[in-house]
Amino acid sequence: MTSLQATRQPPRTMPQGTPLWLRIRRNAWGYVFVSPWVVLYMIFGLYPLILSFYLTFFTYSFVTPENRAFVGVGNWVGGATDPLFWKALYNIVLNQAVFITLKNGIGLLTAALLFRITWGARFFRTIYFLPVITSTVVLMTIGDNLASPGGPIQRWMINAGILAGPSFWKSDNTLPMIVIALINTWKWFGISTVILLAGMYGIDPRLYEAAAVDGARGWDMFRRITLPLLRPQLFFLLVVDVINGLQMFTEVFSIGFNVYGGINNQALTPVLYLYAQAFDRSNVGYASTLGLLLAFIIAGLTAIQFRFIRSEAD
Repeated sequence: MTSLQATRQPPRTMPQGTPLWLRIRRNAWGYVFVSPWVVLYMIFGLYPLILSFYLTFFTYSFVTPENRAFVGVGNWVGGATDPLFWKALYNIVLNQAVFITLKNGIGLLTAALLFRITWGARFFRTIYFLPVITSTVVLMTIGDNLASPGGPIQRWMINAGILAGPSFWKSDNTLPMIVIALINTWKWFGISTVILLAGMYGIDPRLYEAAAVDGARGWDMFRRITLPLLRPQLFFLLVVDVINGLQMFTEVFSIGFNVYGGINNQALTPVLYLYAQAFDRSNVGYASTLGLLLAFIIAGLTAIQFRFIRSEAD
């Protein structure tokens, strides 16, 4: 082993000014192995993106593609001032305010409890994570039946005096997004639990020992040691939740709402509205514009979150 290490040659580097074709020739096998992914990305990623941007300047229909007409930035102006698009964004803000708070709050509490127990910890981790790997359609259907006017949750609330009578929450202007957030919390809090629990196991136990010597108790340790050191995990969960929330579609569609989110658009989401424009109204150019507007919003919010966490770190 020692002789092999002694005779091992350092990797050769190409001198500056080497022609491009020589660089490609030297790394030919690398390009060969990477090429399938590059080809697939260009076909299913880059080409649709370019085509979508191109279609934003036209009125285009799948039914009558020959009637395509150039509208300039009309689709962009229409999308930015579309009240239904902003209504969809408002619905998502309401939904995510409830969902992110509950999902990560319950996940943090559950992780803290699992961190302290030794017997049965694996069993409870498995139970809490089962909804995560269950189909979204299945979970939403179960949650819809549980929360229906004749379901067990409303019967219990009526018997307990919380409700005066059955609540037809799907027709309400606010409750649909809140109920969906509650069902989504049931499905996804397990992923927060696992990620935050892993973060807790990564904290140096000597910090807790030193704090205990100084007289700190459980809540003080949690507030001054655990929470600050879990900031990277909490930031990751926040970014992922915001991105996934703005792309919500299946959760609403699978519990019986139409592509416009109900009569009063009470459950309308940006992706649902995009889908309605493309496949119900066959307005592909406008749908492409809405999709790119949503992508810009997601990118902007993600950049703001990263900038905030960097300023906090500095």
